[in-house]
Amino acid sequence: MSSGNRPTPPSAAPPLVNETLVGLYFVAAFVYMMVSLTGGLIMALQLVNANPLSGIELLSPGRWRMIHTNGIAYGFIANAFLGALHWVVPRLTYRPVLSNALSWFIFAAWQVVVLATAVGILLGEAQGIEWGETPTWIDPLALAGLILVAINFLAPILKVQGPMYVTLWYFIAAFIWTVLTYAMGNFLPEYVVGGVGGGAIGGMFIHDLVGLFVTPLGWGLMYYFVPIILRKPMWSHALSLVGFWGLAFFYPLTGIHHFLYTPIPMFLQYGAVISTIAVEFVVTTVIINFFGTIWGQGREAFRNLPLRWFYTGMIFYFLTCLQCAFQTTLTFQQIIHFTDWVVGHAHMVMFGVFVFWHLGTMVYLFPRLLKTAWYSQTLLEWHYWLSVVGLTVMLSGLILLGVFQGFSWASKEIWEESLRVSMPMWWVRVFAGLTILAGQFCFLWNLFMTWRRRGQGAVSA
Repeated sequence: MSSGNRPTPPSAAPPLVNETLVGLYFVAAFVYMMVSLTGGLIMALQLVNANPLSGIELLSPGRWRMIHTNGIAYGFIANAFLGALHWVVPRLTYRPVLSNALSWFIFAAWQVVVLATAVGILLGEAQGIEWGETPTWIDPLALAGLILVAINFLAPILKVQGPMYVTLWYFIAAFIWTVLTYAMGNFLPEYVVGGVGGGAIGGMFIHDLVGLFVTPLGWGLMYYFVPIILRKPMWSHALSLVGFWGLAFFYPLTGIHHFLYTPIPMFLQYGAVISTIAVEFVVTTVIINFFGTIWGQGREAFRNLPLRWFYTGMIFYFLTCLQCAFQTTLTFQQIIHFTDWVVGHAHMVMFGVFVFWHLGTMVYLFPRLLKTAWYSQTLLEWHYWLSVVGLTVMLSGLILLGVFQGFSWASKEIWEESLRVSMPMWWVRVFAGLTILAGQFCFLWNLFMTWRRRGQGAVSA
């Protein structure tokens, strides 16, 4: 009998997970984060009149501010999600992704999209849509890439028979919502709906990008990694479903709270306020579920560093939504709108939650990808504490500053007086940002040294 008629031995079967691709996604994500943090540092230095690149149009703070936000959203977070998905989805479905070749193509294509977006922004071709500044000629490519991502991951997920774990519920929803959200925010205001209607859609896009893209993928990963590390199931399956359906129902309605006191019809503004407050209750059920899961094993959150990153992000998520529930009321908006309070709020959710979750994922997975333990646990601790302390100082300063700015403007003081009040806090922001950046350099050096000795030591389960 010819060898072609014999069954393929198990050792020759393709691997379930493409670990090389997972690692490359994480490395690409970290590179973009360092670029993004550099852009944030340029903006912070601009505010204190210490920008070293002053006078260079291509490197102007306004353009680097968009590099800063897009670098985190589409460079770091999207790449990190794609890397984690290539690890998690095959393990939950016991099937590889639809096509390994397609995975490699998506990896290359997405890097082209992110880099082309950065080049377009620096050349002054950004769209006038917040979080949707990607140049118009990039949008079709990005949307096509998101569709290919959905196809590649939904293929194994939809073959699952029997009850489906809540992580996969979140992933299925995220793949569909992300495509629809990106199309809505980048095409409708640009080509179809203008004026007040376009502004309303832009507001929905800003928040749906957080609530329907990064949130379901982020919580889905937490529902996967936390039980594995703790070696126990989630405290309540019912609460996990409450969190999922609450997110699906309330989050799409919240975006207009970015445009209170505008010509957008008031019933839409009131609806956004109520939905935002409802989201806080939904998030509370999720937080209760995760803290119920770790109840009795609280020391694990301190001893196990990935868990510490995860639960720190959860605390920041709860605080973000609690803060949002207050700041979207019409009373609060009169004080904090356009102030640095909002800047602090945005950093809390994007860095304090989703970046922290991804950093925890990287701390957990890199030793498994490199087949060796971390080079230095001390550097891992420095990375965590410099990041958390730096962010906490930055958030506290910006949120407090927002209150002072709001009352300064409300009292009709001259504009320069609010600048005088802001300057000390803006300097605090610079040093807090440098602290965060120092933490990432600790991680980068640790990763490099771990990579150099890859394959030389066993990794605990």
